[in-house]
Amino acid sequence: MSRKRIGAGVAVALTALALAQPSAVGQAQRQIRTVNSMTPSEKAEGAKAHPQLLEEFGGLYDGRQAAYVASVGKRIATQSSLSAQQSDFTVSLLNSNVNNAFAIPGGYVYVTRQLMALMNDEAELAGVLGHEVGHVAAQHGKRRQSAAQRNSILGALGQVLVGAVAGDSGFGQLLQRGIGTGAQLLTLKFSRSQEYEADDLGIRYLAKAGYDPKALSSMLASLAAQNSLDQRLGGDNQGVPEWASTHPDPASRVQRALQGARQSGSTSTQRNAAVFLSQVDGIVYGEDPKGGVVEGGRFIHPVFRLQFSVPNGFGLENGAQAVSIAGSGGQAQFTAGKFNSDLGAYVRSVFQKLAGQNQTIPDIQINRTTINGLPVAYGTTRASSSQGGALDITIFAYQFSPTTAYHFLVATPAGQGVGPFGPMLNSLRRISEQEASAVRTRRVQVVTVGRGDTSASLAARMAFDDYKAERFQVLNGLPANARLTPGQKVKIVTY
Repeated sequence: MSRKRIGAGVAVALTALALAQPSAVGQAQRQIRTVNSMTPSEKAEGAKAHPQLLEEFGGLYDGRQAAYVASVGKRIATQSSLSAQQSDFTVSLLNSNVNNAFAIPGGYVYVTRQLMALMNDEAELAGVLGHEVGHVAAQHGKRRQSAAQRNSILGALGQVLVGAVAGDSGFGQLLQRGIGTGAQLLTLKFSRSQEYEADDLGIRYLAKAGYDPKALSSMLASLAAQNSLDQRLGGDNQGVPEWASTHPDPASRVQRALQGARQSGSTSTQRNAAVFLSQVDGIVYGEDPKGGVVEGGRFIHPVFRLQFSVPNGFGLENGAQAVSIAGSGGQAQFTAGKFNSDLGAYVRSVFQKLAGQNQTIPDIQINRTTINGLPVAYGTTRASSSQGGALDITIFAYQFSPTTAYHFLVATPAGQGVGPFGPMLNSLRRISEQEASAVRTRRVQVVTVGRGDTSASLAARMAFDDYKAERFQVLNGLPANARLTPGQKVKIVTY
């Protein structure tokens, strides 16, 4: 969770590569629809959405890898029908710890550092970016945006909160009014047939650029392995990773993409693994402490100097602008907003933002207390859902300084108040400088396999307390108990 505009909402989840059922690749390729160039209106639309998307997805990554990603992305993008000029494309490496990539009209292409860390060569990077450019070239965005606009209009407070607890919509919808719909409408999920088209275009672009077209298939295999590992790591308490939450598991697309590569006619085996590994070396892995980290059931932010714990059985996810907490007894979100030293006014302003500025909100009673030395104000209101049920919506705000406040938004079934979230609300506290400095950054380190090194011995160096071997295998696209060769380059994660 970053300080900049962290009250705006939860970042929209989307995927680099989604699932589609196998079909005849040749037939899918014949059905591909492309455009000849980017129009001025598309460029203007992309330029307007670009800063919003950067804000929603963690901002730009400022490491040396950014220039490398941009060069690869522009090379693959110019293989499309959109433009032959690299200057027409803006390729951004995002400082996000979710496996994610996307593109929007106007020549804007994005990939997260976390997805880059999962890749093992330049061709896989080009394949992911080519897939996303393919969505734009096939004009998928226009069709999904048109459909989304017909269904994205939210009503008053009760309608904004529809399904937040019942589970028929994402919790990020609670704050959709705060984000606005412009950037979100550009980053919605695609249909199965559209994913086919983007896959086939990505394979075509790889071949045209001289890369091994099988790279898309190997990247899909890594994504499938990561998805499987994430499920094991999270169990029932963690939702599907963001790149998979809007699209199904990519596992069954691996063979289809491999078949498409074979049918492409390309015999290139160019992967540029050595160059890629030299670039990915040192990239931040997982959460950037500057945006806070999740450790077990705790959220710790060393910059904001705060910490809280979630109830047992609840999942905790740190987004670019908010922290989301979800479980069978309700959902909550931790973030911040504009504060002018009046906590009561702050609580009412959050309710007003949820309802919409043109809506009248109920007269909400503001209660005050002190928790762990922090002044607190809170209020609750009742909201009806479209299913005929009702929800209790509570805003719990904490003052950290005359100009700084944070709050929890809690949604539970009607009559439960804050329900199971009471201990969490009472756990928020300041942390000491020593506690803050104990939060360390994980980074990818590329190492050379030496004599006597094994998968097990290198996995033991991974900066995690659990699933070391499995994490090492997925990170490097290796099967279990893979035999390593002296001189081989592999990735590990260290502090």
